Amino acid sequence: MAFWVFGYGSLLWNPGFHPAEARRAVLKDFHRSFCMLSIHHRGSEAEPGLVLALDTQEGGQCTGVAFRIAEEDENSVLAALRERELISSAYYEDTLPLKLDDGRDVHALCYIINRDHRQYCQYDLETQAQIIARSVGGKGPNPEYLFNTADHLTEMGIRDDDMGWLVTRVKEIMKAH
Repeated sequence: MAFWVFGYGSLLWNPGFHPAEARRAVLKDFHRSFCMLSIHHRGSEAEPGLVLALDTQEGGQCTGVAFRIAEEDENSVLAALRERELISSAYYEDTLPLKLDDGRDVHALCYIINRDHRQYCQYDLETQAQIIARSVGGKGPNPEYLFNTADHLTEMGIRDDDMGWLVTRVKEIMKAH
């Protein structure tokens, strides 16, 4: 059985591996959300940033990319993903059904936010913008994460109104400082 990984945030523009295949895909009953405080990659313990996570949403959907991993790369890709995505226990892994843009149904490894974890949060868009505009972590500035993700969603033709609003507002905040 093929090994697939679902990308919805930074995996879209920085997967860290070379997939054997990449297809636009839809995951049902979840949505892409800035609902995870980043204390490593895009923020710190003292000043957390915000990163995207898959959050449950009955009737929702998240469009992203399904990456098929070559059989000979499966173990190394899985190890690298776990090191990157499971740096804290804020995410958990699950294998969920996706619908690919060519009509195929596959199951893919997904990283989902643990709503009981201390890094889980729910902020209004203005608060999200304020946090993202000022945060920096081990992998760089939080705005870079936002802008790269938004750019790749636009390139893919995926409309995300909240993401568009955040890009505009974060740029305004940065310009004012």
